Amino acid sequence: MKQLSLIIVFLVSMLTENTAQNINNRQVEEGILNASTKQVNQFFRRFNGEESTKGVRYYEGDKDYRSQALRSRYINVLFDNGNASITDPIKREFVQEVVNTGDPEFVDFHKTGWFAEVTTKFLYQGKDVYITLFMNIEQENLGYKWVLSNVYFPHFESMFSSTSAEASRFLHPMSHEIDFMNLIRVFNDKDNIELYAAKGHEPDYLSMFLYELKKGNLKYQSVSNLKFHFFQIGGWYFEVSNFNRPGANSGWLISNLMKVDKEEDKDTIIKFIMHE
Repeated sequence: MKQLSLIIVFLVSMLTENTAQNINNRQVEEGILNASTKQVNQFFRRFNGEESTKGVRYYEGDKDYRSQALRSRYINVLFDNGNASITDPIKREFVQEVVNTGDPEFVDFHKTGWFAEVTTKFLYQGKDVYITLFMNIEQENLGYKWVLSNVYFPHFESMFSSTSAEASRFLHPMSHEIDFMNLIRVFNDKDNIELYAAKGHEPDYLSMFLYELKKGNLKYQSVSNLKFHFFQIGGWYFEVSNFNRPGANSGWLISNLMKVDKEEDKDTIIKFIMHE
């Protein structure tokens, strides 16, 4: 009887030790899973389920490559917990749609549908100014490169914000009969010169930016902020920003998330981002 009791105590001890070990292993794994997403490429891998919870890269053909369970766990820890507008219901809806076994969706570094927003510091006319650069990934030969696609500089915008009535700024339709001698009036009216341009004309801020750089009027200083905008997931828009703070909920995280039901909504968001 005594020997049986010792066996039972031994088995209970082993079971308790194994259970504790399993719990500890799970906690370590969760700790790794919740570790900071330090690189943008790592954000892509985690979002797509292409990296183990220990940081080992998965490739097509690996058992857990892009598995639904792994992706569900990863995407849930890729949200900025400090943004109260990203509620739990919208998170759940987003994750469910993204990892749907019948039609899962992924983010792709090399495809269109995402772009970078880079806030940069320049010296302009003796003053520090901030200029926002919008950049896209573009294929070239067998590789890819980042290219400038648009620029936002408040100074440029203010140059083309004439409030004068358009009706009071025009060239008479018979101007050709006087050899356009009245052009002097146009070019003396510098503050409203854009009103003489063709209907639908939009200023090309990127060309203006490149011109000012070539003339030496803009001198680059540094990058002050960086974020990315994604439209690759059908019916959704999300923003990814870097959070440099203590704890696991740091690094590159989804800092904004919203549903985009119509193409017009997508266009509206893009125009808002680009200050158009």
